[in-house]
Amino acid sequence: MGDFDYQKLDDVIHSRMRLAIMSVLMTVTEADFNFLKKQVNATDGNLSISLKKLEESGYVSVTKSFIDRKPSSKYQLTPEGRTAFSVYLGQLEKLLGKQTPD
Repeated sequence: MGDFDYQKLDDVIHSRMRLAIMSVLMTVTEADFNFLKKQVNATDGNLSISLKKLEESGYVSVTKSFIDRKPSSKYQLTPEGRTAFSVYLGQLEKLLGKQTPD
């Protein structure tokens, strides 16, 4: 691994659940809560907590509304979230690129 500093990995994204959410959101314009829940195979509580953390970090934005008197939440990556995810992937590629077979 040489000079790779694992501490530079974004701790917000590096959680399995948040990484999965970010990966899904990179592929769509926006996603509602139930779509994300199904895609990442999460419980309501785990998904809510992870989305809140991503929102607080400025990586995800949420639009809340009502459809037929039922609450609806739609999520999308912010420009900062897209940049952070790209940087994160670049750091992983750097780490993997430094690996040499024994």
